[in-house]
Amino acid sequence: MITRRNLLSLSVIAGIGGLFERNKAIAADDATIKAAPAAAANPPASYVPVHTLNGWTLPHRFHAGAKEFHLVAEEIEHEFAPGSKAKCWGYNGTTPGPTLEAVEGDRVRIFVTNRLGEPTSVHWHGLYLPSGMDGVSGLSQPHIKPGETFVYEFTLKQHGTHMYHPHADEMVQMAVGMMGMFIIHPRAGEPRQIDRDYCFLLHNWALHPGTYRPDPSIMTEFDLWTMNSKVFPAIEPLVARTGERVRIRIGNLSMHEHPMHLHGVQFFVTGGDGGRWPEGLWRSEVTEVVGVGQMRDLEFVAIPGDWAFHCHKSHHTMNAMGHGIPNVVGVDQAGVEKDIRALLPGYMAMGRYGMSEHSGHLAMGMLEGPPNTLPMMTGEGPFGAIEMGGMFTVLKVRDDLARSDYRDPGWYVNPPGTVARKVSTDPDFGTPVRRQSGARSAPAPMPDMPGMSHGNHSG
Repeated sequence: MITRRNLLSLSVIAGIGGLFERNKAIAADDATIKAAPAAAANPPASYVPVHTLNGWTLPHRFHAGAKEFHLVAEEIEHEFAPGSKAKCWGYNGTTPGPTLEAVEGDRVRIFVTNRLGEPTSVHWHGLYLPSGMDGVSGLSQPHIKPGETFVYEFTLKQHGTHMYHPHADEMVQMAVGMMGMFIIHPRAGEPRQIDRDYCFLLHNWALHPGTYRPDPSIMTEFDLWTMNSKVFPAIEPLVARTGERVRIRIGNLSMHEHPMHLHGVQFFVTGGDGGRWPEGLWRSEVTEVVGVGQMRDLEFVAIPGDWAFHCHKSHHTMNAMGHGIPNVVGVDQAGVEKDIRALLPGYMAMGRYGMSEHSGHLAMGMLEGPPNTLPMMTGEGPFGAIEMGGMFTVLKVRDDLARSDYRDPGWYVNPPGTVARKVSTDPDFGTPVRRQSGARSAPAPMPDMPGMSHGNHSG
């Protein structure tokens, strides 16, 4: 007889079985990694190249039995969004650095040239490799001094979503932008076809108003929250064709965990730090917490529409966040505003009813902050101000999008009758049921609303 307890036991056994098989594979990798064999003779299955939001994939050449890449650590000028630029550090001219993309079994040879003013190194986050290739300065290798070029060489013994970043003066070098993605595709091909494959890194920055270099000494009070070092509305949208299977690979090298929430679908979490999970361990979610130093793979079938995708920590979807300022919600500032204008012509008070006024002032061109500081919330959609910033972008799914087309298709045209609409401008509209303070009686039956009948009530 099948009981709930039996089903639970079977599920646990299946999960343990999947982990056992994975641990056997890991043990086999550990046993052979020192030999560093050449790439497998069998050709890899075809794969969909990863698309890095606002980024790019580093080209390689095949030489002496290995795929060769060349990373250059250097100071760069980076634009978080129009109106905010800073001197950052990165690789090959960008932060994050270019995505490295290869196939399980490949032999890779990665040259790293240091054009910084201090030593550096590169750690290949989550990869099986010889200890001397792990990239921890002083522990597993000498420092890469200014002007020097080191080479890392190893065979890729796994597949999945991985990262690279320094392990030298890590507090500074990561805080100012040195990081990148390392994507390894399975040689045998995906167990389920992937039609669109996206990747990006989550990060945080302290770019104080009026300054032009990120502050690496900040521990938690950051003011810019980025996806691939961009803030909304400068973050590219994710686009897909209706019915396509989409994977989003997320890495987190910030100082906070981020609950990443995708509207419109229930995705499956299919992989993490250790690569792709057995299908029996996949789980359905709409929000997935990506911890510091972690990776997560999200997969779903695309549904037509424009769907928000963002961190669900509300302050992480704002730009130029300030801390320790007075709370003016509910405060009539009319008199204060007049006095401040005598010192700061053009000053406009806001915040009494919330911060939506911020977007309105911005749209009117009446909001100007300190130099090199972005508006707190910005971005215009088809129905008005989106009132977001930071870790926010949009998944745009269309029926007629070409499979290889990653261009922004514009705003979604909603079918007639599928958009929430205004039915009244009267704040006393209807007869909504309210519970009186201290009351414990059962609620009264819900009254009829215009255009509704009791037969339409549900829940």
